[in-house]
Amino acid sequence: MGGMQVERSKEMDSGLNLRLYRDLAEWYPLLTPVEDYAEEADLYRRLFISNCPRPPRTLLDLGSGPGHNAAYLKRSFACTLLDLEPAMLELSRRLNPECSHVQGDMRSIRLGRTFDCVLLHDAVNYMRNRCDLASAVSTAFIHTAPGGAALFQPDFVAETFEPGTETGGSEKDGRALRYLEWRWVPEPREEEYVADMAYVLRDRDGTVEVFHDRHSLGLFPRAAWLEMIRDAGFEPVHVPFAHGPEGGPGQDIFLGIRPLSSEEE
Repeated sequence: MGGMQVERSKEMDSGLNLRLYRDLAEWYPLLTPVEDYAEEADLYRRLFISNCPRPPRTLLDLGSGPGHNAAYLKRSFACTLLDLEPAMLELSRRLNPECSHVQGDMRSIRLGRTFDCVLLHDAVNYMRNRCDLASAVSTAFIHTAPGGAALFQPDFVAETFEPGTETGGSEKDGRALRYLEWRWVPEPREEEYVADMAYVLRDRDGTVEVFHDRHSLGLFPRAAWLEMIRDAGFEPVHVPFAHGPEGGPGQDIFLGIRPLSSEEE
């Protein structure tokens, strides 16, 4: 079993050999500034509070990245933040010095404790097959306390995915970033899509550089999400919601409620 986990971690690492999370990590806050996370973080807070059978106090963020969600969630919960990439954790430590930080793989990490809330946001997109997704959901269940809840938010499910492009970016303190995201489905894969990301970076001295990352991401139907959450031991809940002022197909949030034991009810 230990050998299998090592091999799977290598596979995950090769699939996430992305410069944005490593040597270009200092530019990440210009890609999606922390201010952009306030609304979503408040939604997560409200969903945890309204769906936990008892008042939640602790939170584990599996795949926390630079800690932008935690910048808001730490006001309500004692947060433990886990990410695979040291550069992401370093950004988060600066932003959230009062939070605990752990390096690890969401498919295999075992912290030996449970939390009232477990969050899997953007990073869950990198579960590119059902085996990896089931492992991540299992990790969430193992770390969710009875009477707690786990929240999963993929960017897309199979029913909402649309190939296309997006642009954006921001600037601060003399530096600027602009990006182009191009989403498409590689043939003949049925449960995976690609997001090619081009980053244009302008430094303080006016120097401009262009970089490219290819993100390989999982794409599963709603029924598969609900089945895996149920199979892990949760009571699954589906929460569709519209994201952003422009509408569009919206996004899906999946909750896993871990019931109280009979002694705790």
